[in-house]
Amino acid sequence: MEISELPINKKIILFDGVCNLCESSVQFVIQYDKKDFFRFVALQSELGQKIILHIGIQDKNIDSIILYHPGVAYYYKSEAALQIAKNLGGFFHFGTFFKIIPTGLRNVLYDYVAKNRYKWYGKKERCMMPTKELKAKFLE
Repeated sequence: MEISELPINKKIILFDGVCNLCESSVQFVIQYDKKDFFRFVALQSELGQKIILHIGIQDKNIDSIILYHPGVAYYYKSEAALQIAKNLGGFFHFGTFFKIIPTGLRNVLYDYVAKNRYKWYGKKERCMMPTKELKAKFLE
């Protein structure tokens, strides 16, 4: 898939495809994405690398989730998490309450978890493979 072929009516979550915490987070979002807002791409995939290059983020600096809304905006670290919660709506919309905490402080906590995620939650040898039922949610 090329950048020009990305669905403009969906928000794309780029995630660490070998991280157990990240995979659990993706499964959580899929479960609660009742309005089908999101699509998913592993950061390690060819498409993930194309998107990172397109939006101008150096991948050596990426230790984070990225939320990309094609043609509109992108968010990473704690801001991406808050935007995802906002889009999930319902009870999760209350997660945006954390916006009162300055971004720098939120990102310090985010970076601490990101730095330790493999140690705490483990790591896979390769990216997760979605089931047939979930394959449409993942872009290649």
